Amino acid sequence: MTMVGDVSRRTFLKTTAATAALGAVGVTSMAAWQAEAAEQQGADVKRMPSMCNGCSNKCGFFATVVDGRLWTIEGNEKHPKSKGTICGRGHGMAQMAYSDERLTQPMRRTAEGEFEPVDWDTALSEIGEKLTGILASDGPEAVCYIHDPRPLGSFYGPRFMNALGVSNIYTHGAACNLSLNAGFSNSLGSGSFSVDLANTKMVVYIGRSFADGITPADVQGIAAAADRSTRIVIVDPRLNNTGIFATDWVPILPGTDLALLLGIANVLIAEDLYDHEFVEKYSVGFEEFAEQAREYTPEWAEGICDVPAETIVSLARDLAAAAPACAIDSSWHAAFGCLYKNSFDTARAVAAVNTLLGAWGQKGGAIMPGSPKLGELDPVKFPAVAKPEVKRVGDAEFPLVPAGMGTNLAALKAALDGRMKAFIFYNSNAAQGYTQPKMWREGLGKAELVVVIDVHMSETAMCAHYVLPECTYLERLEPVEMLGGKKHFCTVRTRVLDRIHPETRSGDEIFSGLAKACGVGDKFDFTIDELVDAQLASIGLTLDRVAEEGVVELEAPEFTYGVPAKFEKPEGKFMFASEKVGAAGLNPVIGFTAREVQPEGEQLSLVAGKQGIHSHTMTQNVAALNAISREYGLERLWMAAADAEARGIADGDLVEVSNDEHTAQVHVRVTERMKPGVLFLPMHYGGTSPYQTRANGYGINIMDFVPFRMEPGVGSAMSHETAVTVRKVEE
Repeated sequence: MTMVGDVSRRTFLKTTAATAALGAVGVTSMAAWQAEAAEQQGADVKRMPSMCNGCSNKCGFFATVVDGRLWTIEGNEKHPKSKGTICGRGHGMAQMAYSDERLTQPMRRTAEGEFEPVDWDTALSEIGEKLTGILASDGPEAVCYIHDPRPLGSFYGPRFMNALGVSNIYTHGAACNLSLNAGFSNSLGSGSFSVDLANTKMVVYIGRSFADGITPADVQGIAAAADRSTRIVIVDPRLNNTGIFATDWVPILPGTDLALLLGIANVLIAEDLYDHEFVEKYSVGFEEFAEQAREYTPEWAEGICDVPAETIVSLARDLAAAAPACAIDSSWHAAFGCLYKNSFDTARAVAAVNTLLGAWGQKGGAIMPGSPKLGELDPVKFPAVAKPEVKRVGDAEFPLVPAGMGTNLAALKAALDGRMKAFIFYNSNAAQGYTQPKMWREGLGKAELVVVIDVHMSETAMCAHYVLPECTYLERLEPVEMLGGKKHFCTVRTRVLDRIHPETRSGDEIFSGLAKACGVGDKFDFTIDELVDAQLASIGLTLDRVAEEGVVELEAPEFTYGVPAKFEKPEGKFMFASEKVGAAGLNPVIGFTAREVQPEGEQLSLVAGKQGIHSHTMTQNVAALNAISREYGLERLWMAAADAEARGIADGDLVEVSNDEHTAQVHVRVTERMKPGVLFLPMHYGGTSPYQTRANGYGINIMDFVPFRMEPGVGSAMSHETAVTVRKVEE
């Protein structure tokens, strides 16, 4: 293992570079003083709570608004995600409201391919006519809705689709975390879990970097764990920015985490280090798994993942010694969310190791504390919309896909085949942020109707027939958000700014308008204010209270450690083997599957990941965040020093990255923080929309290099299944 510094160095870094990177401390003493001074001079100063939209964490903040203009935001101390801080990305996102390149009116694509302004009545009427026409001629199977889940789009979009008889509802999951959720659901019975970081003795993060994909509470938690001398192990081809908190860095070949996990399982079983009582009482299929695991020796695993066998043995023994106060973290997109042909089984193997350790529900282990739910709404005011009987496209071919996600790649495939005729996108940029943008552009080009609801003219909007401008998250009210964990909370994204551009509309207004144009407006005979009031009333709260506090802690069963309730049910046992998985054509027993693409000759594996100031394509054109990227060269390709030397490449050189799918140029960062044979590319650079001038042509996009494939069983994008060559370009 490679040791990452000592405590003093870690503490120094944590209080300097890390703090600066996170933007997590004190935004505000000067801003608060200035706001107070403005108020004393007669300005209208308001302090209002809401939720960030910089990523899926939805951190809570308070916005200070002076004379109707946003002044500053600061983290809500009561919010379980922000805990009084907002990361740099969150601060930057707030600038979007005042962006000079926002969409400000509906746009319609002409026959010549150009975009022209159009009024709302015309846009909605024409969309309604085209959409109902497609439904009449091709049926509900030919229409789909794709969104990046947020409270508003998750309520209104599916309701609209279901009202039309359409079941083709997809999240962005096939490009993010679909395989992870599917793997956990089909072994653990739950799509996610967390580590009891406050009490753990040892935690292993596979590919996950809290200091890059920032949630302030998580960063605070891992920093506190480091201060307690918790064993923190990073398994990653890159020494990512969480390394400042880590005790160990285990460099591994990409797409081989499954072999490492199976090697650990082999040691736990062969050396009789696993929790017999837990396994016998709360699992099924162990004997089959144990028999198969005999093959997965540390030496076998070393030959695949290039992690020394003695390291694998040491990790297994140390985990066993710490058990049950230890766990393999659930990760997210970074390691196995949807990245490789074996991502589904990698997730199952993570859960299997935690099961062998008896870590589920234990203090310091892996916990599944549950989530609160809203009460029932008035069925007259808010009539239920029945789910259509027609099956979602892709579910038959990929039976392991989670019901709430689907595989949007099945919709793309259907478009390429001429079967999917209409697309509606909300808060989603498939033609840039998903794998194989050129395939998305081709598929959308064959569709008869593409409608994009967005704040800016994204790459997917460039493929649309109609672009409907939404107001920003600072200008709209959204449905209630329920937060689970050891404690339960309720919060709401509230309006902190008046509508800046009068021709923009909120998502609820847009979906209600579309529904009316399609003849199903009766299912939306309520305002967003009425909906939120009713949702809060169902749990005994009011909007006034939530709008004052920002987040309200709910009464909930007292959290207690112990075996999760789901394991107490016969049908809830952990599944080392699954008939359902076998019926889908995969190995019913958790076992090994190799990655699809192996580098050959001069090729190097290409992986990607988030940055603290950049998340998805929605931040790519934010002025301040883009300026930071340019100042520090954050778009650069990371290359191991040994690989650079072998190719005559120096730090800062312009290089050409190439494979059969794509060729592009970018400057390089030569570093010792990469495993030789592997390249790292920050995600979601290389914008192509001419309407986003800051992002257009800046950096390159890993998604362009990935072949169009679908992971068996779940249909995810396999978005790191690629290898490239790199050569120096003479400038």
